[in-house]
Amino acid sequence: MAWVQRCEDLANRFRDPTDPFRIVIVRDMWLTGFDAPSLHTMYVDKPMRGHGLMQAIARVNRVFKDKPGGLVVDYPGLADELKQDEELAFYDALETNDSAVKVLGEPTLKMIARELVATVRKNATIDWTLRENVRAQMRVLVRRILRRHGYPPDKQEQATRTVLEQAELFSEIWAAM
Repeated sequence: MAWVQRCEDLANRFRDPTDPFRIVIVRDMWLTGFDAPSLHTMYVDKPMRGHGLMQAIARVNRVFKDKPGGLVVDYPGLADELKQDEELAFYDALETNDSAVKVLGEPTLKMIARELVATVRKNATIDWTLRENVRAQMRVLVRRILRRHGYPPDKQEQATRTVLEQAELFSEIWAAM
């Protein structure tokens, strides 16, 4: 019990931006379940995948006072892994519609997912989720891609919403890279 209390005390100190305690070496426990918005830099020294990777990057990329984003120092070269997970997340957003899978097929959905990742990533600024005019432009871009590839019209609105939800999650990560 003393160990748990000690960890909680350290966590509280680390979250406090006025505390001089600024460097911590952590394992899984703080990588995915710990939030300290003032945290600026994270050094990654082990391979990570999927949701755990996205969550860890998002931890350092929180906006806080005059800090616009964070920095991830990627020693093991996680960028390729992240790209694969992005495409999978966008593909999953499209695949939830059974009629799209039947009409378009898996290869086309994969191609749409790749194009969505590239387009959204290219157009996502740090504050795009906060500015309605930029969000509206992003919706237009997503809809154009879906229409161009023949995504079922009756399902485009839901797919657009789901893609933008995924984009919001990834934009924190993209800004850190």
